[in-house]
Amino acid sequence: MLELDLTAELDRQLSVCNACRYCEGFCAMFGAAQLRTAIGSNDVAYLANLCHDCRMCFDACMFTPPHAFAVNIPAAMSAARVETYARYAKPAVLRRLLATPRNAALAAVAAGIVVVALAIALWAGVAALWTPQLGAGAFYRVLPYLAMVVPALAVTVFGAACVVLGVRHYARDIGGGVRFVTAPALWTALGEAVTLVYLKGGGAGCYDEGRGSGRRRFYHGLVFWGVLADFAATCSAAVLQDFVHQLPPYPLLSVPVVLGTGGGIALAIGAAGLTLVKRRSDARPAEPRMIALDNAFLGLLEVVALTGLALLAFRSTAAMGSLLAVHLGAVAGLFVTAPYSKFVHFVYRLVALVKNASERTGGSS
Repeated sequence: MLELDLTAELDRQLSVCNACRYCEGFCAMFGAAQLRTAIGSNDVAYLANLCHDCRMCFDACMFTPPHAFAVNIPAAMSAARVETYARYAKPAVLRRLLATPRNAALAAVAAGIVVVALAIALWAGVAALWTPQLGAGAFYRVLPYLAMVVPALAVTVFGAACVVLGVRHYARDIGGGVRFVTAPALWTALGEAVTLVYLKGGGAGCYDEGRGSGRRRFYHGLVFWGVLADFAATCSAAVLQDFVHQLPPYPLLSVPVVLGTGGGIALAIGAAGLTLVKRRSDARPAEPRMIALDNAFLGLLEVVALTGLALLAFRSTAAMGSLLAVHLGAVAGLFVTAPYSKFVHFVYRLVALVKNASERTGGSS
């Protein structure tokens, strides 16, 4: 359960909002809050992750600080989301990484780079870090295929298991014993997640730099589709290698390179754009702990995207070995810290959207 002080404070603020109900017209979270006569800790965990932090309620509300009511829903919801991530992080001993996201990200990336560089040195010799490698299988002359795939799979499976265990616990708590995951609700939630409909802020967009704008939704979309494109590039490369028996590096106009390049550019622009928007935005509706999580995660995405693009651009040069070590180390850092970073937000939000879709259609109470 979330801390009682935060639960009581959100219950107080939402009781003020229930008397107005203006924001209910464009925000799923306020609509869901209207269905509750009182807010418990599990309701807070649900509502906080249903909130998309568009901050238009802060812009529209007459009761924000310095008013005596001190209604600041975005900051309170952000604080509750941070507590949600920590509460459900598995294993519990690693949840402390959420308290120092920047240091955790830097340490993970640095360790990843060192490990990959040492593996290259042991396999192909230190000179492989600055010796050009050309032709089919060039990457694997620097580092064996299994040395890349086995650790990556191990880290991915571990991270996915940690996230699934935490989200399962979260879904059980917010469901209150009522089954809310149904095919129609899941389909509706996926549509809302993909279109980022709740980042429209009632049509004006998110509240940033003192006004409503669609910048955050646009950059968020670039990150989302960039990640999907990079994943598709990895899958298509696996097909070419394992079924067509064509080893990388692939031609510039091949499917993996086109998808990877497009995804990398979209990811780099999206992460940089979101970082800039957050830095320029009003600090009053923000939660410092969430800002730290945002910056660390976006910084990791930026490093992964830029090092991947650099590896593509200089793969035929003497820098290939070193860039491979840096890129793989950055990817390792991203995946190692994923269960204890802002990465998990999309899973918790999707579950909250499913519950909300179920509630709207009478599937749960």
